[in-house]
Amino acid sequence: MFSCDNARALSRVRRSIALRRGGRSRFRPKCLIGAIEAERLLTGVLNPLEIARVRTTDPYRVIDAITEAMRQDGVVHGFLVALALGEREVLVGRHPIAPTGGRPPGTLAFNDESGIVLCADLGATYSRFAACDLGGAPLSEVSDEIDIAQGPDEVLDWAQKHFADLLTGLGRQESDVRGIGVGVPGPVAFESGQPTSPPIMPGWDGFSIPDWFAAHYDTTVLVDNDVNIMALGEHWIHWRDREHLMFIKVGTGIGCGIVANGAIHRGDNGAAGDIRHIRLAENDSVLCRCGNTGCLEAVSGGRALAQRLSAEGIEAATSRDVVRLVRSGDPVATRLVREAGRNLGQVLAGCVNFFNPGGIVIGGDLAQAPEQLLAGVREVTFRRSLPLATERLRIVPSGLGDRAGVIGAAIMAIEHVLAPDAVDQVIRRGLAA
Repeated sequence: MFSCDNARALSRVRRSIALRRGGRSRFRPKCLIGAIEAERLLTGVLNPLEIARVRTTDPYRVIDAITEAMRQDGVVHGFLVALALGEREVLVGRHPIAPTGGRPPGTLAFNDESGIVLCADLGATYSRFAACDLGGAPLSEVSDEIDIAQGPDEVLDWAQKHFADLLTGLGRQESDVRGIGVGVPGPVAFESGQPTSPPIMPGWDGFSIPDWFAAHYDTTVLVDNDVNIMALGEHWIHWRDREHLMFIKVGTGIGCGIVANGAIHRGDNGAAGDIRHIRLAENDSVLCRCGNTGCLEAVSGGRALAQRLSAEGIEAATSRDVVRLVRSGDPVATRLVREAGRNLGQVLAGCVNFFNPGGIVIGGDLAQAPEQLLAGVREVTFRRSLPLATERLRIVPSGLGDRAGVIGAAIMAIEHVLAPDAVDQVIRRGLAA
């Protein structure tokens, strides 16, 4: 344990960082500088400073600020700024830079390999899993199929086996896991990680997914709607220049994730973006699972299209079968997908006029037939939206494809792992040990 005997240097650090936070950076995840240990590398002498609980959106500015503040106090010969998660260092300072006078300076680098996060994008029938480093890059991925309606115990046990296989393949242990991110195809109470009245997930209502994984991992488990994590992943990788974005998943069902002011918007009770039950005109004969008629998902979701194809004697059981038929040139499937695009555009036109997003990203199984689906979406959305609302609007297929969910789940978990409160707790445990 080290003492806290250099408040003056800490004060300089905080003032310097405060001055340097003027511009708004889009860098994420939000990083934190924890314990500063000076004069350790070259001399082996520990000259500790008070733990600096400093939050920022740009770790490189923090590095410069700390280097400058500590140099002004004359305490740095060579230094290591370490934020300990377990036994691995997240920030390491071992690369010399050209001196500017005074004692030799150094630089810091974020160590992405200091831990991993496990990610699961659980769909209605198709799921994807990944193990990612702390920079959000997938190290190993796998996809598989299971019906989410089989219930939480069976599905999560199956998911845990995939997680275990990913860890084994990477030569990592359960102790290396810093967080777990899970997406499910239904509404979620984000604070508790419990699905809330999910219409296509029987047996999942109120089930604590974090508690289930607690038997296997000593880490935080975050759960969100699958389309929210897709929106987060897509925004993180491709759309950080836009503050407002909509991600539309058109697969077995239809869902929408909303990015507002650069962050996921979940609404008051986690129900934001549920466009699937918006009523389409002239479709009152179509009964939805919710009990109403004419809902978007009941008319134009992947399951609905497969059922319509089957009724016409064309073999199709899933949304992926619909895409296969479109790619093979089946005219009936092509017509239905284009019609589904127009129906979706009818709903999105209202969303565009109301929300004014800078981009609409279309993902999910049916987005794998982008020419047919997006043609219908664009046709109606641009025709029925106000010119001002569409002046900068782009409607594009997902750039991440099937990986949007696991990338988003990774970012969700990493932002929690590196949040100030979470890091402070780890540091306190390390100091008390």
